[in-house]
Amino acid sequence: MKREKIPREHLPQGSLMAKNNGQRDIEKDSGERVALMTETLDVLKSFADGFVTTFKHLFRKPITEQYPEYKRPLPERTRARIILTRDPDGGERCVACYLCSAVCPVSCISMQSAEREDGRRYADWFRINFGRCIYCGLCEEACPTSAIQLTPDFEICNREILSLVYEKEDLLVDHGGKDKEYNFYQYAGVVTDVGDKGTHIQEEKPVNVKSNMP
Repeated sequence: MKREKIPREHLPQGSLMAKNNGQRDIEKDSGERVALMTETLDVLKSFADGFVTTFKHLFRKPITEQYPEYKRPLPERTRARIILTRDPDGGERCVACYLCSAVCPVSCISMQSAEREDGRRYADWFRINFGRCIYCGLCEEACPTSAIQLTPDFEICNREILSLVYEKEDLLVDHGGKDKEYNFYQYAGVVTDVGDKGTHIQEEKPVNVKSNMP
C-alpha cells in the first residue's frame, strides 16, 4: 500500500519546531568545529614559525662579545648614569627647582636650593641614590634647564650600597651633554649676569605701566 505524503502545513506544530531546532543545533556544532579547527591551525602555525627560526639559527656561527674587553657602543639616548651638565659659559645649569625630585617615582633625588648675588639659582647640594634609581628618564624630561641628563654609562654597580649615593661633585661635569649650546638664562627672562629685562632671546622690552594711564 502506497503511503501518501502529508503536506507540510498539515504537520503538527511541535514537529516543525523540533526539526528547526535540530537544524540549528547542527549548524551551531558545525560552526564550533570550524572555529576549533581554525584555532588549532593557528597554534600549530605559531609553533612551526618558532621552530623554523630556531632551525635557521642552528646553522649560524655564534657571536660571543667578550665583555669587558669589548663594550658594545650604545645609543646616545641610552638611559643609565645621571650627570649634571653646564652652560656653554661654564655655569651650572641646575637651578634647584625640585621638579626632578618631585617627578621621581622612587624618590631617589634630593637637593637644597640657594641663590647667588647676581640672581642665579643653584643647588647648594644635590644627591642621587643610584641604589634606588630605576633609570626611567622622567627627571631628564622634567628638567627645564637641561641640567640633569642620562648617559650610556651603565657600569656603576658596587657591592657597597652607600657608594651608590652620589653627591653634587660626583655628578657635575664640565660639558653641556646632549644640549651643548643651550643656556637657560638666555631665555628665562630673569635678571642675572646674563642679561637684564628685555635683553633675552625672543623677549620684548618691558612695558611701562604708567604709559597706559589716561
